Parts: sequence; C-alpha cells; structure tokens
Amino acid sequence: MPKYRFEDIAFNITQKRKPTSDDMKTYIGLEHLDSGSLSVTRWGSNVPIKGDKLIMQKGDILFGKRNAYLRRAAIAPHDGLFSAHGMILRPNEKVISRKFFPFFISSDYFFDAAIRISVGSLSPTINWSALKELEFMLPDMNEQEKLADLLWAANNTKEAYKKLLYLTDELVKSQFIEMFGDPVDNPKGWIKAPLGECAETRLGKMLDAKKQTGEFQYPYLANYNVQWFRFDLTNLNKMDFNDKDRIEFALQKGDLLVCEGGEVGRTAIWNEEIKECYFQKALHRIRCNPEKLVPEFLAYMFFLRANINGFQDIVGKSTIPHLTGVKLKKLEVILPAISLQNKFANFVQQADKSKFELKRNIDNLEIAIKTLNVEVFG
Repeated sequence: MPKYRFEDIAFNITQKRKPTSDDMKTYIGLEHLDSGSLSVTRWGSNVPIKGDKLIMQKGDILFGKRNAYLRRAAIAPHDGLFSAHGMILRPNEKVISRKFFPFFISSDYFFDAAIRISVGSLSPTINWSALKELEFMLPDMNEQEKLADLLWAANNTKEAYKKLLYLTDELVKSQFIEMFGDPVDNPKGWIKAPLGECAETRLGKMLDAKKQTGEFQYPYLANYNVQWFRFDLTNLNKMDFNDKDRIEFALQKGDLLVCEGGEVGRTAIWNEEIKECYFQKALHRIRCNPEKLVPEFLAYMFFLRANINGFQDIVGKSTIPHLTGVKLKKLEVILPAISLQNKFANFVQQADKSKFELKRNIDNLEIAIKTLNVEVFG
C-alpha cells in the first residue's frame, strides 16, 4: 500500500468565530465526544460560550486533540461551533474516500501514531505541526469503498444497539417519574433532607505530579472514566496511594461516583468492576446510609436532576461549573420509603440485565471493527 503524509490525507479546518447566544444550543465541546464512538448524541451549553471557536460543517470529523489518549473522534451532526481544544478534519478525496475517512481517523492505526506525538503531561495535546508530518498507508480507492461498506454496516448495527440502551434508560427514567415524581419540584410531597445527612460524601485525591514517587502506584478513576450508570475503564491512569490513602479513597460495592465538573452530576454505581481502584479529586464518592437511601434510587435522582436543569440551581451558571463538596452535602434530596426505593432498585436491576446483553453485542461488534482494521493496516 502507498504511504501518504497526513497533510495529504486530511485538511485541518482552522476558521473560527466568536459565539453568539444562538450557538449555545448546538455547540459541541470535547465533553460531548465519547471514546470509541463516531456519533455525537448530545450537544449544547447551559452557560455562555467564551472565546473564539472552530466553525464546523455537518459531516466534518471532530477530533479531540487534547487528552488524545481518550481516542475521541466523531462526525459532526450539524453545522455550528466546535471546541478550540479539538481539530476539525476533512478528507482529501483524491487519496481517501469520504465514507472510509471516519474509520481511518478512529482506528488504532491512526490514534496510536497520533498519541505518540502528543505533548504535555497533564493534558497531552496533539499539534497540527507534528501531526501533518506523520505518514500512513492507505488501500486504493476501490478497496477503501469496499471496506467502508463493511465498516458502516457494523457501525450502524452497533448504533442501533446503543439506541436500545438509551431507550432502556428512558424507560427506567419514566418509571422513576411515575413512582416518585420530579425530584426537584417534589409534587408528591416527599420528606426532604440535605444529602450530607443521608450519606457520607468525599472528594477524591488530588493529583500532584511533583509528589509521585512511583512506589505505591494504583489505578484511579478520573472524570472521564465515569459515564451515566457505567464506567469506561479502557484508559485507567495510575498514581501513588499510600496505606492511609488506600483506606481514605477506597471504593466498595454500592458507592456512587459523581462528577464534580464537566458534565456536573454524571453518576455511576461502583460494582467492584476491578479488584482495587481509587478515585481522583474530580469525583465525589457517595456512600449511602442504607436506612435512608438506596444507591440506584439516588443515581437516577441525579440523572433526572441533570436532565431537568443540569444542577444549575446548585452550581449556578458560571462558565466552568463545579459541584463542590460543600454544595453536594447541602443538596436536598427526596426520601421516599426505603421499601419503595428498593422496589425501584429491583426494576433497575432487571433493566440492567437487558443492558448487559446489549453491551455484549456492542462489544462484539467493536471487536469485529478493530479486527478488520488490523487486517487492513496491520
């Protein structure tokens, strides 16, 4: 296969403009890109967008150049603005098929090479000046078209399964509303109390690169590892946790991990996915008092609250919102009877069984896509 410099494969679109209030609804930031997915399923900002942003067109490839190890690349779903911490890429159709281009950019073949040239320790970033010099092999155009047909068939099936996952979560959300009502307006008149009176909350350990000795290295969860109701453990980093830390920042089954920034309030329940893991300061750990709160109930309460107002009534409308430890402890939560909460938790667990099968099918399709890429690029 012939080799091409990346600047001959893709165009780096650098046009920018200042956002207007209309852009808030369609703006796409890096937080809207999911690792390993070409689809963008959410967008918009609840706070004013500041600074010049990249101008994207529907069909462009949105590439997360910052924290490149997260492997974020997706297809722009509409015209609008994209984060300046990303890149907008368009194919040079003289050498690469438009249909094949998204799969090339999202492949391990491309990302492995791109990550190697990233610079910086805390937020490693890929610069165009280095990226454009990289060389990649490409099949001929006819072969690209054939591969693209296979890859799109697998990708579309995967996205259909993901849609079923989304609908399952929506079903559980509807069940919550039916049983408990809006958790903010509280139309059913449930007793309310500050979360700090119903659960133990704790922010994770501060990452300090200067204090790392390498002697007590353990994996930890960061903000991007916590997705709604699940953990993405494909990119777990490590840092030092001494004996005291391993007690203070330990995780146990049933703990909730809640995002302090980014998508504020995003929550997942720890089910001992790996043997020993801790958590970083970008996350809160919530350990429920079993006499007052059930983890599944609280997780969906946060999900509903995030859907309703994005926690704005708690964190305010700052440019970079944060859910501090003090604010989290003061957050008022509704307290239905534990028997009702357990009934809802049972419903969630049944839904989770269906989701497990869907996720397994998705994983198998992702393996098939990766296998095909390996066969092409080696």
